[in-house]
Amino acid sequence: GNYCRGGAFDCALLATDAVAILPEGMSKERFDWLREIGTKEVIGTPGTESNVKEIYDKVRELKTTRGDNIVVFNQFEEFGNALWHYDMTGSAFEQVFNSIKGPRSRMAGYVSATGSAGTISAGEYLKKVYPYSHITAVEALQCPTLYANGFGAHRIEGIGDKHVPWIHNVRNTDAVAAIDDEYPMHLLRLFNEDSGKAYLEKKGVPREIIGQLNLMGISSLANMVAAIKMAKYEEMDENDVVFTVFTDSADLYLSRIEELRAEYGPYTEMDAALDYAKYLEGILTDWYRELNYRDRKQLHNLKYFTWVEQQGKTAEELRELWEPEFWNQIWTAAPAFDRLIDQFNERTGLLAKL
Repeated sequence: GNYCRGGAFDCALLATDAVAILPEGMSKERFDWLREIGTKEVIGTPGTESNVKEIYDKVRELKTTRGDNIVVFNQFEEFGNALWHYDMTGSAFEQVFNSIKGPRSRMAGYVSATGSAGTISAGEYLKKVYPYSHITAVEALQCPTLYANGFGAHRIEGIGDKHVPWIHNVRNTDAVAAIDDEYPMHLLRLFNEDSGKAYLEKKGVPREIIGQLNLMGISSLANMVAAIKMAKYEEMDENDVVFTVFTDSADLYLSRIEELRAEYGPYTEMDAALDYAKYLEGILTDWYRELNYRDRKQLHNLKYFTWVEQQGKTAEELRELWEPEFWNQIWTAAPAFDRLIDQFNERTGLLAKL
């Protein structure tokens, strides 16, 4: 995912060897990108997007055999991951809202796939500024861990599942949208195939917008579908503003489009019309679950089986995560992180050479 790519990029900047671990079923472009920037080791673990535990097992093996020669960055438990998105992504959305809002506009909601629970933390910031806004977590219907404590394989790359991230403040999550992976896969072709773009132009979509649709990758499309579900479920109107995030572009999934062509044949205008009607106009409020207090506590308790039983956390640490004050301390820790970053940059001397 993006956290892995970011870590490998930082290693390239610092002339440090990088070891990237990701499921072997991820797109070819992800592996190519990591190798192109000089990642020393790119390790594919068994399975697809859903197989996070296999990554944990490989990391444990490397830590056991290599000891202090490696430093592990686990995005699912690094609070800096959540804090960065709270402080930076959240405030960026606030600025955008202030620039587009009208006299009757309402900041209504924020929608994000859970993944490592970094990006979804921007919703925490928005909720602090706009207390009546809601946060909707997004996952694949084929692996509905939050929606139904379920499991399975799916094709929405980059969102991770079969567990609840340690850094996900589930107590503050209002709803879960489980997205059938057929939706983003069909929309990927509609938005990127020539016949699809031509059909969208016939439907009145401006060329400028059509030219930007390739900025949405598979998980971005899932976020978009979930945002529409949220708006319909909560019966929003033209005054309600819902934010979501497009975390990567179609450039990482060109090989997936080729695979779909090989499996289903050329993309025709009829295909585009069907996909537009079913997977865009036909989005409904099914597989959308509003969370009450007990639902949220249930999701919190689900962390036990990954983090306490498998990853060395304690039950007391888990109980602390349920307390709002714990998160208040996390969300106000940015100045301390900034001081450490400044100290690190000073020690490396890199900034002085720029």
